[in-house]
Amino acid sequence: MSREELTDEVLAAWLDEQLSSGLMAEIEKELRSSESLRLRVAALSQRRDEGVHTVGAIWRRQRLSCPPRSTLGSYLLGTLTDAENEYLEFHLHTVACRACLANLDDLESRQSEAAGSETTERRRRIFETSAGYLKRPSAD
Repeated sequence: MSREELTDEVLAAWLDEQLSSGLMAEIEKELRSSESLRLRVAALSQRRDEGVHTVGAIWRRQRLSCPPRSTLGSYLLGTLTDAENEYLEFHLHTVACRACLANLDDLESRQSEAAGSETTERRRRIFETSAGYLKRPSAD
């Protein structure tokens, strides 16, 4: 990403750690080599601390476009409408919302843990109910 592409909105999102990890790393690399960019970031941070907020900044900070966690769960289960699914695909893969991606990752790991424990429990119950029907080896 060139310095010309680093708008105030992108830098504000960097300050809020709301960019993808790759983009965050690129901006940090640029900041190390550019005094003028560091001054811009400092000015943005100071403006925010003074209470100067834009609609976009408030929107990002309050995560107004992020779906609730229950909707992310429905996404994993495949129970959303086409329109909802399309929006979530956009939000997760195009916008690459870090908070929602982290939530989704957490839900996926919990889902796989639950599936593993359900399988173990099911096997245990089957074994317990069929144990009396198993033949003992004969002692020939």
